[in-house]
Amino acid sequence: MAKLWFKFQRYFRRKPVRFFTFLALYLTAGSLVFLHSGFVGQPAVSENQANPAAAGGLAEGAELPFLGDMHLGRGFRDTGEASSMARRYGPWFKGKDGNERAKLGDYGGAWSRALKGRVVREKEEERAKYIGCYLDDTQSRALRGVSFFDYKKMTIFRCQDNCAERGYLYAGLEFGAECYCGHKIQAVNVSEAECDMECKGERGSVCGGANHLSVYRLQLAQESARRYGSAVFRGCFRRPDNLSLALPVTAAMLNMSVDKCVDFCTEKEYPLAALAGNACHCGFPTTRFPLHDREDEQLCAQKCSAEEFESCGTPSYFIVYQTQVQDNRCMDRRFLPGKSKQLIALASFPGAGNTWARHLIELATGFYTGSYYFDGSLYNKGFKGERDHWRSGRTICIKTHESGQKEIEAFDAAILLIRNPYKALMAEFNRKYGGHIGFAAHAHWKGKEWPEFVRNYAPWWATHTLDWLKFGKKVLVVHFEDLKQDLFVQLGRMVSLLGVAVREDRLLCVESQKDGNFKRSGLRKLEYDPYTADMQKTISAYIKMVDAALKGRNLTGVPDDYYPR
Repeated sequence: MAKLWFKFQRYFRRKPVRFFTFLALYLTAGSLVFLHSGFVGQPAVSENQANPAAAGGLAEGAELPFLGDMHLGRGFRDTGEASSMARRYGPWFKGKDGNERAKLGDYGGAWSRALKGRVVREKEEERAKYIGCYLDDTQSRALRGVSFFDYKKMTIFRCQDNCAERGYLYAGLEFGAECYCGHKIQAVNVSEAECDMECKGERGSVCGGANHLSVYRLQLAQESARRYGSAVFRGCFRRPDNLSLALPVTAAMLNMSVDKCVDFCTEKEYPLAALAGNACHCGFPTTRFPLHDREDEQLCAQKCSAEEFESCGTPSYFIVYQTQVQDNRCMDRRFLPGKSKQLIALASFPGAGNTWARHLIELATGFYTGSYYFDGSLYNKGFKGERDHWRSGRTICIKTHESGQKEIEAFDAAILLIRNPYKALMAEFNRKYGGHIGFAAHAHWKGKEWPEFVRNYAPWWATHTLDWLKFGKKVLVVHFEDLKQDLFVQLGRMVSLLGVAVREDRLLCVESQKDGNFKRSGLRKLEYDPYTADMQKTISAYIKMVDAALKGRNLTGVPDDYYPR
C-alpha cells in the first residue's frame, strides 16, 4: 500500500498540472453533490434529539439548564408536486392525454415563465395566495388603495408586505415594477398569458403585464389593526364634553361614508376622523379626547347612509379612524443641549423590542437615543444618535444588549426591557437572518440554524436579566407586553426615569405614531411552533428563574403568558 502511495506522489510531483487538474475536478464533483442534496429535499430536524442535561425548577444559584446536543438529519420525501399543482391550477395543467404534467418545462414562452415564477413564489410565500391575472384600466383601477413603484427592485413579497402592513386584503403587481393595494378587485379575470412580465427585482418571477395585474389574496397570520383603506380603525367613543375644542373642524354630510369623512379630514390635515351620523369631525388626540375609554361598538352601530356595510356612529357615540396624516406634535428630535451628567442604559436581550422602545422614547422626549454599538441601517432610518460614541453625553439613553458586571456598572441607571423569551428568540432569529423588519426563510427554521440558535441564546435571555438585576444601579423593569398593552402609562414611567418633563398631549401623539418603521407584518408568521418539547422544558426553567429573581426584589413577576407553552 505504501509503495502504491509513493508512486502516486511521484507521478503528481513530476507533472503538477495534472495534480491541480485532478484537485479541481474533485472539488467540482463535491460541490455538485452538495448542491444536488440541497435541492432534492428540505432539511428537517431529526426526531432523535438528545434530552437537555438539566430542566425543571432550579434553586437559586443552581447551574443554568443546557439544551444539549441537537443532531440534525436531512429528510427527503415525495412532495407530490404534480398532483398539488394540478389541484392549484385546475384542469388546464393537464396534457392532451388527460395526464397531469409533472414538469414545468412542458410549457414554453409566457406560460412557462408565469407558472414557474408562481410555483416558486407560492412555496416561499405561504401566507399569500395567488388568485389570478386581472385587467387593469388606468382610468378605473382594479385595486384602488395605495400604490407605489420601484423600477429597479420590485419583488412579489415587497408588494405583498407593503399592502399587508397597511391592512389591505389584496396586492397586485403590474409592468414588473408597480404595486397596487385594495380591499376588493374591481376588474375581470383574464388569461394567465396576459401576465407575462418579469419582476424588476426578482428574476424568474412574474409581476403582471401591460395593464394587467398579478393579484394575491393576503392571508395575515396574526390579527392586524382594523382598517378602511389606509385609515386605521380606533374604535367607538363617547362624544367629548366640549366638542368644538376637542374636534375643531366639523362638516355635515348627507350621504355619509367612511371614505368621505376620512378624505375630508385628510384634506384638512388632521390625524383623526370621527363619524357622528351625518356629521364628520376632525382633530388630534388630546386630553379632551384621549381615545383611552372605548365603548361597546353596538352603541355606534348606525349604518352609513351611503355605505351598506359600514357604521358611521351617532350624534352621541363616534366611530373614529386615524388618517394617514402624520401628527407632527411629537416628531421634532434633537441632541441634548448640554452634556448629560449620567449615563442611562436602555438594556434588553436582543429581540425584546429595544429599537421600538427607542422610537417611543425619542418621540416622547424629543431627544435622540444613543447606542453601545453602531448600526448603519438604524442611522439611515432616523436614529441619528447611532453615530455618537455611547459616552458622548448627547443622547437621552443608550441602547445596549450587554451583560456582565463591568459593562453594567458603567451606567448610572437603566431601563430593563424584558420580553417573553419565546417571542424574543424568534424576533432575534428573524432579525439575524432577515433584517430589522424581515423574516428568516423556512429553510433556516427547519435547518440546523434554529436549534443551534436556541441552544446558544436561550441561556443568555436569563443571564441578561439576572445580571442587570444584580449589578445594575437604579433599574426600572418594563415588560414589553405591558408597554404594548398600556403604552401611555408605561412610557410615562420610562420618561420619568430619564428626568424629562413631557406634556400629556405629546404622549398621546406618541400613541398615534407608535409603530414606526420597525414593525413586522403578520404575513410570514410561522404556521407551526418551532419549539420542540425539550426546548420548551428548558426555557420554562429559565422563565421560573427570572420570575423568582424579580419577585425576590419585590418587583412584579413575569406576565402569565410567558408559560405554560
